[in-house]
Amino acid sequence: MFCLEPTPHVITFDCYGTLVNWHQVFLREIGAVLSNHKDDPANAAKILDSFSAQSRRLTAEKPHRLYKDILRMGFTAAFRQNGVSPNAEAIERLAHAPATMEPHPDVPGALRRLKERYKLAIFTNSDDDLIGPTAARIGVPFDFIITSQHARAYKPSRELFGYAYEQMAVKPEHTVHVAMGMYTDMKACHELGLRGVWVNRNGERGNPDWMPYAEVRDVGGATALLPTDQVQ
Repeated sequence: MFCLEPTPHVITFDCYGTLVNWHQVFLREIGAVLSNHKDDPANAAKILDSFSAQSRRLTAEKPHRLYKDILRMGFTAAFRQNGVSPNAEAIERLAHAPATMEPHPDVPGALRRLKERYKLAIFTNSDDDLIGPTAARIGVPFDFIITSQHARAYKPSRELFGYAYEQMAVKPEHTVHVAMGMYTDMKACHELGLRGVWVNRNGERGNPDWMPYAEVRDVGGATALLPTDQVQ
């Protein structure tokens, strides 16, 4: 059962996938590359899965790389694994795609309700120049945006979370983390003892090894767990 004690002061969010349409944008962009190479656009999901595996490896490596470089290297390797060699222009388009992502329809209204009572933050495996336009497009101001570029670490590492709480001057137990990422976010919540809300937009199976977390269908569902009445 989701616990509201101690009272949360800050609701923290993953961005890509959770707040904005990560999967749809990348499937479209990958499909366009495949079409240009006379390959079946239906293979886009397989390449995105390959990229995810590459991303886990690359983000765990040191020294720290910018996320645009993770995208360039990860997608180049993912396409090659599947017998496709896109040109530099196509890779650059993919590397900058996060800056173009739009919010899911449920997100702006849910964030406005939550902002009546809580401070809001984004914890993102991204660069400042990628997340800036995306956060602005959501249309609800965030009190904090914590990027891997500044933390010099990627989720699910405890370094990014530790950096974030220090920057926000808040104790971890006074936060709730809302995210779609099972590996990048719910794993971290489990290991750090954080309250987590898993946004299961795609009807996936969770990982019982990383419990406890609450499960909702979208960010709007998080408002049912968190009181949103205005504090007097």
